[in-house]
Amino acid sequence: MVVLPEAVTLREASDTLRLLTQACGRDDAKTLAVDATGLKRFDSSALAVLLACRRAAQADGKGFELRGAPPPLLRLAALYGVADLFKFAPPQAAAHL
Repeated sequence: MVVLPEAVTLREASDTLRLLTQACGRDDAKTLAVDATGLKRFDSSALAVLLACRRAAQADGKGFELRGAPPPLLRLAALYGVADLFKFAPPQAAAHL
């Protein structure tokens, strides 16, 4: 699983995309899971980064799943008409011992 940083704005977009695509290449899972639980500050650049990451995962023959996306990100994706391109999943529950 790849974890998004706290901020993905135009300023962080290139670095974030580079890290996500590198992680995609190293991840052997059939689906690249991206954890957005910690995402606090973002703009439409975050959607561009996630879409590019999704394309990279598909190019590697993998699925793409966005976990724990904050509601404002979901609304932004709907506003831009790209919500249907993402498989949204709730954040993973902590394991109880």
